[in-house]
Amino acid sequence: MNLPLIERSQQNKERIAIVATEGKFTYRDLLETSAQVAACLIEDSQDLQEQRIAFIVPSGFEYVAIQWGIWRAGGVAVPLCVSHPQPELDYAIGDSGASVVIAHPQFEDLVRPIAAERGLRFISAKELYSVDIGFLPEIALDRRAQMLYTSGTTGKPKGVVTTHSNIKTQVTSLISAWGWTSSDRILHVLPLHHIHGIINVLTCALWAGAECHMMVKFDTEAVWNRIVKSNLTVFMAVPTIYVKLINAWESTNPDRQKVMSDACRKMRLMVSGSAALPVQVLEKWQNISGHFLLERYGMTEIGMALSNSLEGERFAGYVGKPLPQIEVRLVDENGDLAPVGEPGEIQVRGPGVFLEYWQKPEATIQAFQDGWFRTGDLAILENNNYRILGRMSVDIIKTGGYKVSALEIEEVLRIHPNILECAVVGVQDPEWGQRVCAALVLQPKTSLTLEALRRWAKERLAVYKVPTKIITVEGLPRNAMGKVTKPKVSQLFEQKS
Repeated sequence: MNLPLIERSQQNKERIAIVATEGKFTYRDLLETSAQVAACLIEDSQDLQEQRIAFIVPSGFEYVAIQWGIWRAGGVAVPLCVSHPQPELDYAIGDSGASVVIAHPQFEDLVRPIAAERGLRFISAKELYSVDIGFLPEIALDRRAQMLYTSGTTGKPKGVVTTHSNIKTQVTSLISAWGWTSSDRILHVLPLHHIHGIINVLTCALWAGAECHMMVKFDTEAVWNRIVKSNLTVFMAVPTIYVKLINAWESTNPDRQKVMSDACRKMRLMVSGSAALPVQVLEKWQNISGHFLLERYGMTEIGMALSNSLEGERFAGYVGKPLPQIEVRLVDENGDLAPVGEPGEIQVRGPGVFLEYWQKPEATIQAFQDGWFRTGDLAILENNNYRILGRMSVDIIKTGGYKVSALEIEEVLRIHPNILECAVVGVQDPEWGQRVCAALVLQPKTSLTLEALRRWAKERLAVYKVPTKIITVEGLPRNAMGKVTKPKVSQLFEQKS
């Protein structure tokens, strides 16, 4: 069968699908170009048979054409982050078992050596479109479609595998809950290696036959200009972005402020997610835009699970109720259902929940309890709405909408020649949600500045994983068993601020 996303696009061929730096593109353009990509990937075979295809391409029409082309050829799309340093890209390419690496010309020098070292087929994106379109396979919905990397408490990111059926459920649930139609126009400012940008924005828009206006990267002034000029209907972002937009609005003149606010009020929906939204930010944005931001809750493994109402009353500090096709429950520390009004771990069940952690069967089994996915997030149900209380693990940090592993960062920092020991924690911050902070025990007779550490770490870690604050200590606080006590490490930073 044809993939539902492809079939739906064939009904909207003459409509605008993508507006990007490359220009405006219709659904017909997307269908034809993605078919060329698929034909190039297939070569002499009939079906990629779930080969993993890693690709690194900036946000825009070409990204979507390549993603769709991988799917139409029967491959599994492994999107790479455009801001990741070479070691992280190498890890994702190697761990996923990718057989092909596709790169936009600006990233060729970064990933071509990885492909050569691993003996993989390398394709420059500019070479994808010269193949005659022939037979394309029919793709069953239960086949693997996508692999996204997410940090866990075990350190290195895990490949989260979703099927075409999982994606269909995740998207149709949001289409129903958030009232998507073909007349919508959304501005896309989010990363495209992350479920928020791939599913909630891009795939929902294209499923609905709507327009997706894609920016290569977030820029505060450029976003405000697009909001003012582009007649948008929907906007989705993380709290950090709303903070930056608020700061820009507050720093401009009253006439410009009125134009910016009026443009926001013309939209039908504004959404915040990927991290907790401080109530102060919600209230400031409401005063500026007239929108009480719709908060929702989800993660890479499950898509979106909870959402405030599109039409009904929304509550500050709450993430609403279960979305269509999703079941949610709270479980106490004994694995039993939490009593009403008591906190518990959020567990989720439904056809949108991921298939597996790639080649990690034990981790996959441990992630479930009686068929329910264990999110690791604590929440409480109050007045029929869920309120998130935080992570069960202190080793997961949510910063700027990203979920990062403190253990992974610690592993990297320990190889620095001046660092003897370290402990990484997330410290509460009004702009970032949490800041990545590192307490360091240095080698004797050495020193290390924050600037020097950041320069060194950016060559080995994604920039959002690099500590923004450090302190040096004689020794790390430990319990009777010798384990570092992370809450006490956090207190060290709170005392400094």
